[in-house]
Amino acid sequence: MRAEALKGHLDGLLLAVLEAGPTHGYAIIEALRAGSGGTFDLPTGTVYPALHRLEDMGLVASTWSDGPGRRRRMYKLTAAGRKALVQQRTAWQEFAGAVHSVMNGGQAWNPVT
Repeated sequence: MRAEALKGHLDGLLLAVLEAGPTHGYAIIEALRAGSGGTFDLPTGTVYPALHRLEDMGLVASTWSDGPGRRRRMYKLTAAGRKALVQQRTAWQEFAGAVHSVMNGGQAWNPVT
């Protein structure tokens, strides 16, 4: 899927991946790919600028790993990021429900959560 199709949703997806705990950028890209069954196969040029933007907004914090091997930047949710994720999920549920209703002739949406 092209990155343009995710406009408005990428931040929420990144926050959702980071909810599981701190991780480095490439692992975030892999989690998006795996979690979407390969649909969200995003380039680093899309993901890293979004992570930096989220950090500038105070939703994500980063540190450099101290472990053995290659030094990596680790990203984690902040308290503000957790609140933003709740808001993103609510907005997504409302949006997805409205799209489903229109696309299915007014049929109500019953998401499985």
